[in-house]
Amino acid sequence: MDLILLLLIVVGGGAYFMNRSTKQKTAEVESEKLADAQAEARRWIERLGSQVLTIAGNDAASTQAIADASERYNAASSAISTATTVRQAELARESALEGLHYMNAAREIMGMTPGPELPLLEGQIKAGKVTERRTIEQDGQTLTASPDASEETPNYYPGGTVAGRPVPAGWYSRPWWADAMATGMWTAASMMMFSAMFSGMAGVNYSANEFEDGSGDGSDMGAEDAGDMDSGDMGGGEDMGGDFGGGDGGGFFDGGGFDFDF
Repeated sequence: MDLILLLLIVVGGGAYFMNRSTKQKTAEVESEKLADAQAEARRWIERLGSQVLTIAGNDAASTQAIADASERYNAASSAISTATTVRQAELARESALEGLHYMNAAREIMGMTPGPELPLLEGQIKAGKVTERRTIEQDGQTLTASPDASEETPNYYPGGTVAGRPVPAGWYSRPWWADAMATGMWTAASMMMFSAMFSGMAGVNYSANEFEDGSGDGSDMGAEDAGDMDSGDMGGGEDMGGDFGGGDGGGFFDGGGFDFDF
C-alpha cells in the first residue's frame, strides 16, 4: 500500500513539474514572438519617422500624402507603445507600412527616388486599383477617382480593407472611406456609390454586391496589373500610398441619384 502511494506521489509530482515546464516554455516562446513583432514594428516606425521629419511636399497631392504619412506615424508610435500581444504589434507595423506607402507616393510625385520596395498591406491586392479617371455626382457633390495625382485628386488610398470592405487603390478628390474607417460602419448608400464609380472598371474586378459583403477580389485583374501593384506602381507612376484624413468623409452618402462623367 505504501509502495502504491509512493508511486502515485512520484507520478503525480512528475506530471505537475512537466506541465509547469511546458507552460513556462510556452510563455517563453510567446514572449519571444511578441518581442520579435515589436522589434519588426519599431523598425518600420523608425524608418517612417525619419522620412516624415525630413521631407516636405511641394504641391497639394504630395503635401497631403506626407500629412497622411505623419498621421500614420503618430498612430503606429502610439500603438506600439501599448502593444502587449503579437497582433497589436502587427497592427502597429501595418500603420507604419501604410505611412511609408504614402511617403513613396509623395516622393514619386516630387520626382524623388521612392526607395526600396515595401511589403504589401493586408488586402491590398484583392482591393484592386483605379485604372481610369471617373467622376460621379450626388446631390451637387462631386467625387472623382483617378490613377494619377492632381490638384483635383490629392487624397490617396493604398488599397485594402476598411470596415470589412475592399477599397481600391487610387487618388480621389475626397477620402470617401474616412467615415467607415472612423466608425467601423458603412452607410447604406455606399454600395450605390461603389457601383456608380467602379462598375466595369478593369482594375476593380468585382461587383458592388461583392463590395458590400466584403468578398470582392480584384487580384485576378491580370498578370501585368498585378505585377504593377506588387511593385507599388499605380499606373501613373505613383507608388502605393493612402489617406486616412485630410478631408471630410461625411455628407456624401445622403441618398439621391448619381450622374456620370466617364
